[in-house]
Amino acid sequence: MANVAMPQTRTHIFAQKWRVIDIVIAAVLGVACGLIFVVWNSIGYAWTTAFDALTPGLGGIAIGIWLLGGVLGGLVIRKPGAALFVEVVAACVSAALASQFGIATIYSGLAQGLGAELIFVLLLYRRYTLGTTMLAGMGAGVGAIILELFFYGNLAKTLSFNIIYSATVLVSGAILAGMLSWFLVRALARTGALDRFAAGRELRREI
Repeated sequence: MANVAMPQTRTHIFAQKWRVIDIVIAAVLGVACGLIFVVWNSIGYAWTTAFDALTPGLGGIAIGIWLLGGVLGGLVIRKPGAALFVEVVAACVSAALASQFGIATIYSGLAQGLGAELIFVLLLYRRYTLGTTMLAGMGAGVGAIILELFFYGNLAKTLSFNIIYSATVLVSGAILAGMLSWFLVRALARTGALDRFAAGRELRREI
């Protein structure tokens, strides 16, 4: 049975070709998330600084908004590469609009998008529940944590900082990226904007 199931699984994954509408909507989502990132660059940075002043590492609770793109893209498009594509487009928009983080924003988008994408890959692009989106948000958070650990100096900080920071990033990813994406998609689906996507058809079946 295992020898038969494996080709079917691969066929299911790689047969999911992108349609023109998938590319268009993914790009729109990426730009929209990028604009959210631009606004959050100042708010989130101030929030992170304030919380870190209270307890070093606690600022990670603000990171989840920057993880939104990959989770939202994966949940709407439901095709291989969607989470990575949307997060990277969002990061590029943020970087282009004078983000104070510069080119590093794109590196972050790649790491976070890959983290979210990995969750959808592990679930074979078949499950899109609230739990899945929360895990995808946490996966994006893991990408952010690893990048910051090795490329942005967090490895040189204290163990307690990194434990608190990692824990708060994961919680923030699950809630601000995962749960928020879930409810945003359901809200969009109710307007009819996602009628040509599985996310929209699922909501109609529930109703």
